[in-house]
Amino acid sequence: MTSTFPDISLSTERLVLRPYDEADIPELVEMMNDDLVTAWTGVPWPYTEAAARAFVSTAGPAERRSGRGLVLAVTEMLTQRLVGTVQLQNTDWRIRGTEIGYLTASWARGEGYAGESVLAVVRWLFASQGFERVELRTAADNTASQQVAQKIGCISEGVLRNAGVIRSRPDDDPHGRWAETRTDLLVWSLLPEDLDDADGTGEFAGRTGGDGYDPGYDSAYAAYRGHADYSAAAHRR
Repeated sequence: MTSTFPDISLSTERLVLRPYDEADIPELVEMMNDDLVTAWTGVPWPYTEAAARAFVSTAGPAERRSGRGLVLAVTEMLTQRLVGTVQLQNTDWRIRGTEIGYLTASWARGEGYAGESVLAVVRWLFASQGFERVELRTAADNTASQQVAQKIGCISEGVLRNAGVIRSRPDDDPHGRWAETRTDLLVWSLLPEDLDDADGTGEFAGRTGGDGYDPGYDSAYAAYRGHADYSAAAHRR
């Protein structure tokens, strides 16, 4: 039985999902220095070129080789511009289950890219990799990310109380120091039959276009924690 994901690329009508390479570093730095990404994820701040290079060359590929997950850059098919990231993490090969995370660059928000890319990965997992469960976790106050989960058909399973950490600036001061606070995490899931039912009824029709439900800081909560542990586990402390 395989215990690592293949080195793959996926495509949708508008997007190409592929491994990161060095040419992505400038756009990656720009994407990760957005305030909403800093607030909802565990990325280093400020996010430097050195951090991006370490992620692209070492931390990201190590996720796949170790069997823990898979990191894919999401790019526009026509322009090849980086629009976001989709990440698999905390993979359990015995039960064929994994956790998915996602975020979108600030300039690409509102185009439905998060839902489109996540559904592409989930369908690939179920159809080609024999997976039986995909889990997603969102911070309790991250309503925009919750809307993405709902829009793609995720089932709400419950709340992990006080299980995550988010960041904010006191009094919303744009120049203030980021401070960490604890938060509940909402748990969502998708099973193969969830997509089978939706595809059979046309429920997902139109969900990957400009539906207004792609806020760009969508995340299964905790990607990029210092590139040492690229997973939500880094926040469960």
